[in-house]
Amino acid sequence: MRKYVKLLGILLAAAMLPGLAACGAPGTDELTVGIVHITSIEDTSGYTYAHHKGFMEMAEALGLRDDQLVIKDNIDDGDVTKTQNALQELVDAGCDIIFATSFNYMDSMEKFAELYPDIIFSHCSGYKYNDTNFNNYFGRIYQARYLAGIAAGLKMLEAKKPLAGYVAAMDTKNSEVTGGVNAWALGIQSVYPEAEVKVKVTGKWYDPEGEAAAAQALIDAGCFVIGQHCDTNGPQLKAQDNGVFGCGYNSDMTEFAPAAHLCAPIWNWGAYYTEAVQAVIDGSWAPNNYFGGMAEGLIDISELNEETVAPDTARAIVEARAKITDGSLVVFDTGLTKADGTEIDHPLSDAEITGGIDYYVMGVSKL
Repeated sequence: MRKYVKLLGILLAAAMLPGLAACGAPGTDELTVGIVHITSIEDTSGYTYAHHKGFMEMAEALGLRDDQLVIKDNIDDGDVTKTQNALQELVDAGCDIIFATSFNYMDSMEKFAELYPDIIFSHCSGYKYNDTNFNNYFGRIYQARYLAGIAAGLKMLEAKKPLAGYVAAMDTKNSEVTGGVNAWALGIQSVYPEAEVKVKVTGKWYDPEGEAAAAQALIDAGCFVIGQHCDTNGPQLKAQDNGVFGCGYNSDMTEFAPAAHLCAPIWNWGAYYTEAVQAVIDGSWAPNNYFGGMAEGLIDISELNEETVAPDTARAIVEARAKITDGSLVVFDTGLTKADGTEIDHPLSDAEITGGIDYYVMGVSKL
């Protein structure tokens, strides 16, 4: 879904392009925001839940009424006709800006941006954009995955269990997923150097049954902590059912697996949505791609589950978070070693992180 192959032109350019919204910007009371989600806004955890929460935070912060948000949910991002019908309905509803939160909406968003140059189209993840009314946005979630890896590694070290498992939506062809696996493994290895991570790929962004089955296969193979890059809390439920532990994704999953969940890399999407919609209101919106991180408040980990984490986990994470934020700890730094033994002799650029990680690091392999 929100996955991307690469992000081009990351972060704001030094010289702001003249934004579409600069001409005839709608006032706060007149603004209409359109939203397309892949699953239901009634979800109580996971991907769409995190995005919807962010939109609600944005609306509250900016004082938008309920009728100023037009939401289309349960729009399968693999169904082009359904996607384009949803976008057309948002156009017809008079939306000034339309957000689409899943990767495979990208081509349809590009098409509609060309058809409707007076409307802003903002796409989560992906790599397409234009210089007028179409951008993409994502974030450095790998930073939060590294922190979650520390929690996982300390739990593994406590039990002297050196094998972790990871339920991955996609294989190494997808840099977002693969970079996330690697970052989690690096966090684990920072506190438990001999630890290894086994990866089970589902091949789908949203697959409740497949995600649960993948987690069970990893547990059966001896994995003690289960990480994930998939949309449901199924892997965490499986961890709890089997008496092992886990790190969720997108939102805090502790309430669903209180005896297993350690913490989760989470998105604070409200940080971006508030900034973007305020720019539309101000008339300053420009088609710049956004790639925020921990420093911008876009990503973090959920509150540690004190019932499950190993002693001293909080201190270790506080220290690592501070270093990531001030730039003294770079997750994908010089000296990384690929699983095939090749050493990387430079810090990875944003372009490499978002589009060039097609390999696992040392200690990571497929189940």
